[in-house]
Amino acid sequence: MTDTLTIARPRDLRLPTYLGLQLIIMAACIFLLQLDPPRPPAQYQVLSAELRQDEAVWLAIALPHRHQRTRTDAPPFIYRMSFERAPTEASQPWAIFLPRFTSGVEVAVNGATILDSRLNPTAGRVDRNIPAIAPIPSALLRDGPNEITLRLFVWGPLTGYLDTIYVGPDTELRSSYDKRMLLFQTIPLILAAWQGTVGAILGFIWLSRRHEHAYGWLAAAMAVGVIQQFIPFPTHQILHGFLGASVPLESALVLHFAARFTGLKVSSRLGWFVFLPSLIILAASAIGDPEVVRTTYMLLGPASIGVFVVLTAVILGWSALFRSERSSFFLGSTLTAVLVFWVHDALTVLDALPGERIFLGRLSYSVVLIAIGIGLTLRVVRALNQADDFAGRLFRQVRDAEEKLRASFAREEERSRKEALAAERTRLMRDLHDGLGGQLVSIVALAEQQHGGSATVIGDAARAALKDLRLVIDAMEEIDGDLMLVLGSWRERISAQLRAHSIQLEWQVLTPGGLPIFPGLRPWHVIQVIRLLDEAVTNAVKHSGAKKLRVIIETIHDVPEEASGRISVEDDGSGFDLCIPRVAASPAHPRTGRGLLNMKRRAELCGALLTISSGQQGTRVSLILPSHFGTTPSADDRDGAAGERH
Repeated sequence: MTDTLTIARPRDLRLPTYLGLQLIIMAACIFLLQLDPPRPPAQYQVLSAELRQDEAVWLAIALPHRHQRTRTDAPPFIYRMSFERAPTEASQPWAIFLPRFTSGVEVAVNGATILDSRLNPTAGRVDRNIPAIAPIPSALLRDGPNEITLRLFVWGPLTGYLDTIYVGPDTELRSSYDKRMLLFQTIPLILAAWQGTVGAILGFIWLSRRHEHAYGWLAAAMAVGVIQQFIPFPTHQILHGFLGASVPLESALVLHFAARFTGLKVSSRLGWFVFLPSLIILAASAIGDPEVVRTTYMLLGPASIGVFVVLTAVILGWSALFRSERSSFFLGSTLTAVLVFWVHDALTVLDALPGERIFLGRLSYSVVLIAIGIGLTLRVVRALNQADDFAGRLFRQVRDAEEKLRASFAREEERSRKEALAAERTRLMRDLHDGLGGQLVSIVALAEQQHGGSATVIGDAARAALKDLRLVIDAMEEIDGDLMLVLGSWRERISAQLRAHSIQLEWQVLTPGGLPIFPGLRPWHVIQVIRLLDEAVTNAVKHSGAKKLRVIIETIHDVPEEASGRISVEDDGSGFDLCIPRVAASPAHPRTGRGLLNMKRRAELCGALLTISSGQQGTRVSLILPSHFGTTPSADDRDGAAGERH
């Protein structure tokens, strides 16, 4: 029996991986919730107090203490408690520290008021967790027992709450107070300022890119969060209602952001329906009393916030799992943390959790919104960088296309020029052949009909002119660098010339194709090469007394990856002395050596290398052609070379 091992594909692991990560985040958040906020040493705690229920009866209670009465028009709760100061501690300044209370307190020591939190509008916000501390003037303190009278004012949606009170040396209490102020007031203000900055950036992005609706919804959510951060409490009932409606409104805006961000299509009716809880709370604040506002918020606020946060987390999780969106994976994980803190705050509102009444949902929500905003801002930056890269690539492509277009135009212009030159060359060749060529043939025929004297000289001159004319006509043919095409015509001409002098021609091509293709080869170069070879053949016919003449053609590779050509003309004549001076040596040879100088001059103008060797076995003229012919020589060089005739 064979067992088959099935390996799960990566996409099959997405769901367990995502759920496992969310469980880890939940566990981390629960661990953070178990941490106690900073507190002074336990020796300064006041754990017992008396609560007055009516004008005469005091009820003994333990701190912290919770109340079920929440009406804002009810009289305050009055507490009475005591503490002792030893005579040895009289030199130290003392203070009273209240870690947590709902919603306002007035504290008196030995009948004198030292603290009224209602003077600080931000201290009344139940979602701020802001502590209070007040130094006790030394004149009020007595050695031994001292009395504290505390009035607790309750307003808003929550029940009354008074935490354990600490009384002792100011230096022992101040450190815990400063740490709590950093956690619950300074950091939220920094986050609010940061949230406002990121929201403004996203708003500007949305204004410049109206089709990016996700940025607009998130910017609106951040604006609502920043506004509610700076609303004091208690305040006007309309602002009170907006404060209660702000968190459901912010959650609804974030839900719209998640839908737009993931590309989820939402009907307009359902899209506006999510704003209904906020609108109802606002309407209650406009037409109802504070108790109606409180009841409406307790019924709609926490529940709608939870539903919207859960829906947002589900949408982002769906996008992360089924669309493999990395950003959705990250945002869904952050929403899990918000959901844990929301559950904690909801249970705290319902007094279902023991311990100190601390709210962290608002703080976590601000952190998540800032993280989302920063992520979107970085996304825009990446998009801009990609746009810059694309623009750079497009610029380079356009530049390359322009270069190719210019090259194409140049080729087309060159082709047109060549066609025009070819047409003009054809016309000129036809005119030379039909006009001047025909007249020279007629002169040769007339000279042959006459005998002796000047007729012979005229005939020879006409034949030489006709030969030169045919050379020019052959050189004007477009050969595209293939010199073998011209050498074929040259072979026919010298064959007739050699037969007239009973000289045998041997034509040898040592390499396939003979000569390579020469870039830059122009008709002027062809004329120089053919005239140089004509000079070599003429010298062999006139001066060598040879019986056989050999022409050898081959391709050579003196430079790696570059091919050049070599044309050699050899005869079996008597040879000559290469050391004869350039000018006339005797009356019998008035221009001895001038032809060799002309040949070297033509080779230099073409960039070729000419070597001549001669001895008793004959003469060898070798012309090594360059792999690339240079530019056409100047008019002065052409004119000078044209005048160099043997």
